[in-house]
Amino acid sequence: MATDISRSARITPKSKFVRHTKVPTQIFETSSDLAKFVASVVADLVRKKNEQNIPAVLGLPTGSTPLGVYRELIRMHNEEGLDFSNVITFNLDEYWPMDPDSIHSYHKFMHENFFDHVNVKQENIHIPRGDIAAEDVDIFCEEYERLIESYGGLDLQLLGIGRSGHIGFNEPGSARNSLTRLVNLDPITRRDAASGFFGEDNVPHHAITMGVGSILSAKKIIIMALGEHKASVVKRAAEMEVTDEVSASFLQTHANSLFAVDSAAAAELTAVKTPWIVGNIEWTSQLEKKAVIWLSNEVGKPLLKLETDDFLHNHLHQLIHKYGSVAQIRQRVFDGLLEGICTRPAGTEPQRVIVFSPHPDDDVISMGGTLITLADQGHEVYIAYMTSGNIAVFDHDALRHLDFVHEFHKLFHADDTKVLSHIEALKESIASKNAGDLDNAEMLGIKGLIRKTEATAGAQAAGVPEEHLRFLDLPFYNTGQVSKKPIGEDDIAIVADLLREVRPHQIYVAGDLSDPHGTHRVCAEAVINAVDVVKSEEITPEFWMYRGAWEEYEPHEIERAVPLSPEVVLRKREAIFKHESQKDSAFYPGSDKREFWVRAEDRTRNTAKIYNQLGLPEYFAIEAFKQYHGEL
Repeated sequence: MATDISRSARITPKSKFVRHTKVPTQIFETSSDLAKFVASVVADLVRKKNEQNIPAVLGLPTGSTPLGVYRELIRMHNEEGLDFSNVITFNLDEYWPMDPDSIHSYHKFMHENFFDHVNVKQENIHIPRGDIAAEDVDIFCEEYERLIESYGGLDLQLLGIGRSGHIGFNEPGSARNSLTRLVNLDPITRRDAASGFFGEDNVPHHAITMGVGSILSAKKIIIMALGEHKASVVKRAAEMEVTDEVSASFLQTHANSLFAVDSAAAAELTAVKTPWIVGNIEWTSQLEKKAVIWLSNEVGKPLLKLETDDFLHNHLHQLIHKYGSVAQIRQRVFDGLLEGICTRPAGTEPQRVIVFSPHPDDDVISMGGTLITLADQGHEVYIAYMTSGNIAVFDHDALRHLDFVHEFHKLFHADDTKVLSHIEALKESIASKNAGDLDNAEMLGIKGLIRKTEATAGAQAAGVPEEHLRFLDLPFYNTGQVSKKPIGEDDIAIVADLLREVRPHQIYVAGDLSDPHGTHRVCAEAVINAVDVVKSEEITPEFWMYRGAWEEYEPHEIERAVPLSPEVVLRKREAIFKHESQKDSAFYPGSDKREFWVRAEDRTRNTAKIYNQLGLPEYFAIEAFKQYHGEL
């Protein structure tokens, strides 16, 4: 059923409305476009209710997904006078048990990211409490439901979606008519929350959440999803059957709901992944490439062995009608892929190259083979480490390094009282820290130094000299927490200064939409903005993007494929091994438990396997890149 939300969404710039889903779905080019649209829906509701002198009742989520919406609403409040004084808010959930003043509480999250920056009244803010006694939880939950009803229900409910398909904390098995209650958290949910709690062991096992029935009682619902790691669950919720195993799928039964997703989260939707199956489309060279590669995989034939019947029996008759000759179609796609295979990624003449590494190990994990190739071929390679990565070091690693410094002083009889005093104070800061607490500034400095020395060793193993390393330490990252500040002018200026210093012919940037913490995306934005700043100074480098440790580009997206020999793969592995604090068990591994070097090798070997199956030359491994064309 079309809704008033979806009708307004259809005319939104930089977005498209998808008709072949069971929940009206709007795909936005970027997360920023999505945030602005959702914020505009909220703002329109608030203004309308203010004109009527009645409160707007909002259901609000937490997590990284709505942060852009909250920032845009804050901007509207500050610059456009959007008035929240008559707004009533109800948050979806809270961990239990949880002190409201804890850095991990949703009370603190909401105040820091929204409430403290607008004029919503304190008495109008309602968030489930995580500090109530077990015997009082049921009474609290019943009262929460009554309070929502007393305001006439929710006018608009905003939602995110978890990888398990949950809305709120309605984990698999939640009933459609469930109400606010105490729930057990799914292992996937706890694993995904581990980064914010500095380890899965510190994540609570329970939460208080509004129920599916509570959510569905809202007059309007917008559910948001960002990033490729949400793509599969978006498909399950928006296209597949309604099931209590995916509580978000119950939105299919709501008369006024909208799925707002960015292009990455929409990747698995049928209308995006295989649009030729659902109807007529406007064919482009990129869609042709995507369709023919898909067909090759679907029928199990190399590109040049595809026949007319393969196209006709797999929904690609439109493509033949558009371009005529199957022979020309398959040859064109084959030639394009073959042309993208590049053994000299910076050409034959010496070039200046900057590899931007969001974290201190992204360079060697994600494009270490190409890094080695560039250095071996005589190019002037620089690596810019954009953040310190200091929150991703285990305490036991920090203690080991402190012990080394202590033993070093003993070995050489260096009775430096000040240093030894610092060591003892740092050890005490770890010993006295509660699970999930933030490190102090001194300990963050030590952990940052560990990452810096590892990065230096890794770069040298890849053939890049220490004098070509730049540790930018961008300000947006320096919060001591997983959540970061938005990109700022200072961040952009630091990157722009580096571009002026090196004046590179070529740059490599992590164009990653799957980083669960968002650092890759923010770092990419910093580089994009900095390149825009310096272009008037005749600094216009060739701009290539690589993927992080979580995903690889799809074959149709790859514009440059750099083959790696077995020897280069081994050298890349050795460079990754220099990052000892990330080996065996990384602090933030994401949902993939494999070590980073294993992921890296599996990924590059798989890309080579795909190329071989398409009938292209066979290589041991391949690293993939995509040129920046104005969007991530």
